[in-house]
Amino acid sequence: MNFRSSKRYLSRLSAYSMAFGVVFITLCMVQYPKDAFDSAIMGLNLWWSVVFPALLPFFILSEILMGLGVVHFIGVLLEPLMRPLFNVPGVGAFALSMGLASGYPMDAVITCKFRKSQLCSAVEAERLLSFTNTADPLFMFGAVAVGMFGMPELGVILALAHYLASFLVGIIFRFHGTDRDVPPKPSQQESSGNLVSRAFRALYQAKQEDGRPIGLLLGDSVKSSMNTALLIGGFIILFSVFLRMLSIIGATDTLAAIFSGVLQWLGLSGNLAESLVSGLFEIDLGTLAASQADAPLWQKTVMTSAIIAWSGLSVHGQVASIVIESGIRMAPYMVARFLHALLAGLLTLLFFDHMDTVSRLFVTPVLFDQTGNLSAAYWLTRLEQVSYQLLLLLAILVSLSITLHILRGVYTYAIKK
Repeated sequence: MNFRSSKRYLSRLSAYSMAFGVVFITLCMVQYPKDAFDSAIMGLNLWWSVVFPALLPFFILSEILMGLGVVHFIGVLLEPLMRPLFNVPGVGAFALSMGLASGYPMDAVITCKFRKSQLCSAVEAERLLSFTNTADPLFMFGAVAVGMFGMPELGVILALAHYLASFLVGIIFRFHGTDRDVPPKPSQQESSGNLVSRAFRALYQAKQEDGRPIGLLLGDSVKSSMNTALLIGGFIILFSVFLRMLSIIGATDTLAAIFSGVLQWLGLSGNLAESLVSGLFEIDLGTLAASQADAPLWQKTVMTSAIIAWSGLSVHGQVASIVIESGIRMAPYMVARFLHALLAGLLTLLFFDHMDTVSRLFVTPVLFDQTGNLSAAYWLTRLEQVSYQLLLLLAILVSLSITLHILRGVYTYAIKK
C-alpha cells in the first residue's frame, strides 16, 4: 500500500468513525433523554454563572484595544523580548498576558484575531498558541487550592509549576516550523526612531487603518465578543452531555480500568484513574476528582497539576472552533498541551517537597468567596483583580523588553567602536 492510498484509507476511516460516533451519541440521547437534559442544564448553568461573566468583558476589551491600535503599540515595545525568546512577534505578549490573567480560551481568541489581522504568520500563531494556553491564577489559588483541597499553600506550587512549564514549552516550540518562517515585517524590526517613538507610530497607523469611529468600534466589539462567548457556551453544553452519555454506557469505567493499570505501572495510586478520565475531557471535573481521590497528597497534587495543564478536550474543542478558520493547525497545539501536562507534573513533584519554602517566597493573591455566591460584588472583585494582574504582567514584560533593547544597543555601539 503506497502513501497516497494509505492516506485515503485513513481519511475514510476517520470520516466513518466520526459519523458512527455522532450517530451513537445521538441514539444515547434519545435513549436517556432526562440525563441528556439534566447534563445540558448543568453545562448551561456553568457557562451562564461562571464562564460568560468572567470572559465577556475581556473579549470586548481585546477587540477595542486592537481597534485603537494599543495592541500594535505593545507589539513594537515587546518585540525585543518576544522575538529572541519565543520566536513570535511582540504582540504575542498581549496574548500571553491576557491568557495568564483571564485563562482559557482567551489566548486562542486573541491569537486568532492576530492571524486574521496579519499581525503574525500561521506558524507564529501555532508557536504562540502552544504556550499561552494557560489557566488563570485565581482558578488555581481559589477554586483548586482553597475550594477543592482546602490548602492555600498548594496554590503557589500549582501556579509556579504551571507557568514555568508553559514558558518551557514556548522556548521548545520556538524551533517549531522554522522551515515555514517568513521574515518579520520591517515595521516590527529595526526602523527609524527609538523604540517608544516607533511604538507610537504603530499605534497611530493601526488606528488610521482601522478607521472605525468609537461608536462603531464598540458595537462591533460587543457583537463579535457575544458570538465567541455563545460558541464557547455551546461547547461546554455539548461536552457536558457527551461526558454524561459516556458515563451511562460505561465507557468511562473502561477507560478508568485502563488508566488504573498505567498509573500502577508508573508507581502511582490506581485510585487516581477516575480523575484522569474526567480530566481528559473536562478540567473542573478532573481536578475535583483528583482532590477527592484516596491517594497520597503529593500524587493528587501532581495529577491535579497535569490535568490543569492539559485543560481537557472541552477546552480543546473551544480552541479548535475558534482558530481553525484562520489556518492555525491543531496538531502542534495538542502536542504542546501534552508536553505542558508532563512538564507541569514533573515540576510539581520537584516543588512539593519544598512547599513551605516556596510558599513563603511568593505572595498568595487575595482569594474571594468560594461558597458559590456569585454576586455582582464577586464579579466586580474578579474584574478588578484580573485587570490588575494584566497591567502588572504587561508592565513587567515591557520593562524587560526595553532593558534588553537598551543593552543590545549598548552592545552594538561598543562593537562598532
